[in-house]
Amino acid sequence: MPLSGNWPDGVGRSVLPQVDSTNAEAARRMAAFAGPEWILTLRQTAGRGRRGRVWHDPEGNFAASYLFRPEMPTAQAALYSFVTALALQEALTAATGRPDSFALKWPNDVLLHGAKLAGILLESAGPFLTIGIGVNLAAHPDADAGALRPVSLLGETGLRIAPEEFLDLLAPAFAHWQTQFTTYGFAPIRTAWLARAARLGEKITARTVTDSHEGTFEGIDDTGALLLRSAHGLRAIPAADVFF
Repeated sequence: MPLSGNWPDGVGRSVLPQVDSTNAEAARRMAAFAGPEWILTLRQTAGRGRRGRVWHDPEGNFAASYLFRPEMPTAQAALYSFVTALALQEALTAATGRPDSFALKWPNDVLLHGAKLAGILLESAGPFLTIGIGVNLAAHPDADAGALRPVSLLGETGLRIAPEEFLDLLAPAFAHWQTQFTTYGFAPIRTAWLARAARLGEKITARTVTDSHEGTFEGIDDTGALLLRSAHGLRAIPAADVFF
């Protein structure tokens, strides 16, 4: 049962002691799908990040997935990465009371004091969308070469919060932003995300599988693509890794 009284109506909640991957567990539950559900594990042994990267989950960290039917085209459903980022920022602010400490990094990270705190992974299968979320609540993994420095919520703020408690903050925050998205479209999500965007108006590097682009981060368009201005003009980049 949730620890708070703000759990969204009609949304399931499963807390597992251990699982390989919450996204993999969500895929196993699709055949018996009865409604949207949050799946939280207290220990994840085979977490995954974007592009097949390993996601490390030291004990006490947050690893969860939200399984649902978005009832919209796949391309539009991909914008749920921005919905989720806003929900994470709201939940982290509620936990810490420090709204200015957090920023959102395109396309799917949440930063704390400019370092990586959380990541988001979306996976679609038929009519279903699974949103995997990892947050370094208690500890952080070692830094990968060239990657943004990782931090933990405990290490940076001194706040210790259990994964179950954090889920009770995240689920209602997600429900709020999901309602904004399904009711009003992407425009208010885009505006809110840009208000919290890391390095907006600054020089960044966006690396795709084949190319590297340097320029000024000018925002995101109505498809969620990164807008990068360089000497060659304004370019929309739909998928890339961003480096500061």
